[in-house]
Amino acid sequence: MTAQTLIGLAPLVAVAVTVVVVMIVIAIHRSHRVTVILTLAGLSVAFFTLLGPAISPPRGTAALLMFDDYARFYTGLMLAATAAVTLLSFGYVERLNEQRDEYYLLLLLAALGSIVLVAAAHFASLFLGLELLSVSLYALIAYTRAREHSIEAAVKYLVLAAVSAAFLLFGMALVYAELGTMEFARMTTMPSGAADRAVAFVGVGLIVAGFGFKLALVPFHLWTPDVYQGAPAPVTAFIATVSKGAMFAVLLRYFTIIDLRTHHTVFLIFAILAIASMVVGNLLALLQSNVKRLLAYSSIAHLGYLIVAFLAGGALAATAITFYLVAYFVTTIGAFGVVTVLSSADSEAESLDEYRGLFARRPWLSAVFTAMLLSLAGIPLTAGFVGKFYLTVAAGSAALWPLLIVMMITSGIGLFYYLRVVVAMFMESATDASAGRAPSRVPVVVGLTLSALTVALVWLGVYPAPIIWLIRVAVTGGG
Repeated sequence: MTAQTLIGLAPLVAVAVTVVVVMIVIAIHRSHRVTVILTLAGLSVAFFTLLGPAISPPRGTAALLMFDDYARFYTGLMLAATAAVTLLSFGYVERLNEQRDEYYLLLLLAALGSIVLVAAAHFASLFLGLELLSVSLYALIAYTRAREHSIEAAVKYLVLAAVSAAFLLFGMALVYAELGTMEFARMTTMPSGAADRAVAFVGVGLIVAGFGFKLALVPFHLWTPDVYQGAPAPVTAFIATVSKGAMFAVLLRYFTIIDLRTHHTVFLIFAILAIASMVVGNLLALLQSNVKRLLAYSSIAHLGYLIVAFLAGGALAATAITFYLVAYFVTTIGAFGVVTVLSSADSEAESLDEYRGLFARRPWLSAVFTAMLLSLAGIPLTAGFVGKFYLTVAAGSAALWPLLIVMMITSGIGLFYYLRVVVAMFMESATDASAGRAPSRVPVVVGLTLSALTVALVWLGVYPAPIIWLIRVAVTGGG
């Protein structure tokens, strides 16, 4: 391996080396604090390698991985989100009776898989990254195995992830059989013969189904509420952001190369998935009294919003999608961060009753959670509002009026269940169930992380220009 290869793959190498170092340190001496410090140090080194000039790996490597500006931006987003989840996990994992150190090892491996995904330029690297991410998540979801729903959630995710992988593999095989390549860059044209086109389209359809499972789009969403409820709160934050964000980054790169707008059948399939996800996600969220399940159905709806902009295509849509993902990462990690803080060693703070009268007991936490929920609802002066504005502009510029109308109506529906939680925190008196099993003291690092996420939420909502400029440069190549 040459020096140029190592420099080009520096973020990936840094995280992989961190995995090995953490594994060795755990074998020598167990220390929760040391493991957290090493994890954050490795993620920081990987992030700072992204700040230097881009150096493309040699052709042999680039066939599998492409660390261009697009991949570097999304890699930075995955690393920052993983670091935030690590910080939020500190107090939560400290309270558990399980072995603590392996949690961070699994988190690093999942982050490594997500980096491989966002840099994937080939079906082989896509599948390797996906499996590395998925296998790590199986164990993370079941980490609190003594709790009621933990093992059930892990088994459901395992089964449905296996189904997703089967769809993807079969679809990849069909596409390869007709196009003779597994490199994304060489998939710009479809076969000319009717039979060949049919086989290729079936392959693309199976790939779309595989992506649908991973992104929890309706009707592939059935695993989502159970896994969100059964997994530890910080792991749920990771699944909702890093896991789905990495898959959407691959989706955006892959179908941008194919030029989705020229294939009407595939376009129609995505449009149906978007409408179904927005409608079903928001309507089912209205029925929830479990906060984690509410956020699960909310995430389904938000992925539907993203698909609307995805169908618009072009540089504006890519910018809108990426900014919305940044805003969604900040908001969702912050929301689940509050759930993490309020959870006890024995159970999660998931029932709506546990949030009643929260402002009287924990005013700062209730203010942070309110900001996150308002951002998810798309209220002005939050990152969520600017994100939805850009999605609306992208969809409008492509004249996707039916999808845009559904998006606006369902967003209005979503406002109700977000405000329902806010009203419970500020207006209703605490019940016996919400008397407070959560620890009264928030670890300093967790408090600082939630504060930083709240500041980022408001900053992105008030002054988004710098991050939008960075996205245009990195993702679309514009200035």
